[in-house]
Amino acid sequence: MKKIVIALGGNALGNTPHEQLELVRETAKPIVDLIQDGNEVVIAHGNGPQVGMINLGLATGARVGAIKSDMPFPECGAMSQGYIGYHLQNAIGNELKGRGIEKEVATVVTQVIVDENDPAFQNPTKPVGGFYDKEAAEKIQREKGYKMVEDAGRGYRRVVPSPLPVDVVEKKTVENLIKDGCVVITVGGGGIPVIVKDGLLYGTPAVIDKDYASEKLAELIDADMLIILTAVEKVAVNFGKPDQKWLSQMTVKEADEYCKQGQFAPGSMLPKVKACMQFAESKKGRIALITSLDKALQALNGKTGTRIVLE
Repeated sequence: MKKIVIALGGNALGNTPHEQLELVRETAKPIVDLIQDGNEVVIAHGNGPQVGMINLGLATGARVGAIKSDMPFPECGAMSQGYIGYHLQNAIGNELKGRGIEKEVATVVTQVIVDENDPAFQNPTKPVGGFYDKEAAEKIQREKGYKMVEDAGRGYRRVVPSPLPVDVVEKKTVENLIKDGCVVITVGGGGIPVIVKDGLLYGTPAVIDKDYASEKLAELIDADMLIILTAVEKVAVNFGKPDQKWLSQMTVKEADEYCKQGQFAPGSMLPKVKACMQFAESKKGRIALITSLDKALQALNGKTGTRIVLE
């Protein structure tokens, strides 16, 4: 039996609540395959479209006077954890029941500690929420102090910092639930970023990369394996070129060399590979794996996917 942390990519979720509820029924099947195979499974997920939708909806409601206030970004993250968690709980729970597996599924609204001195706070880069014209963006920047930037010719958007995770506040809760036999959904959207001041926790407007948060959690709960699920079955070098090569395994050293060559796109594969390198390096015998959702069990059994190992 292995303790596995699975990080679900955006392709496993949906852009609207109705679409997502349908989609996660399919997402649940390969996850339950891993559980049925005798593994302890912890699930993490992204929340990009969902947190943006919540943030934009409430900001728009406040702007037209339909509600009294918009919602601070940490609270938007918590809301997205709750509703994505509910959908995953529902779908995985139903799939387990359908197979006669008696297991409970629990979502933990998770706070993730970040360092207030992280350089990311001096250089916000993560776009969130909706698009605005220049005049509206300048007004928002003036009134709320948000950093607004032009985004690929589509208008102006708010950007927030993307600091690295330092610790997971609810790690013991997650461990206790695992010991009780639960399937746990946690660090949704990378977790709610919090900073520590005088021993107390304070939410901060930021977005933690879900792959790095999943890796940090996997270390903290002493997982055997980190599986990052994405849209492709394997990692490739020279992607999209005539000499493209699919990789079945990389050592940390090889992966580092590929990163230095610029083989992996910063917004997609690079954080996944770097998170996997970090996990493989963290303790002898730990294995990280990148593959597609539908191939998860095959990849776990060594038949596909890209494994990242220490040496």
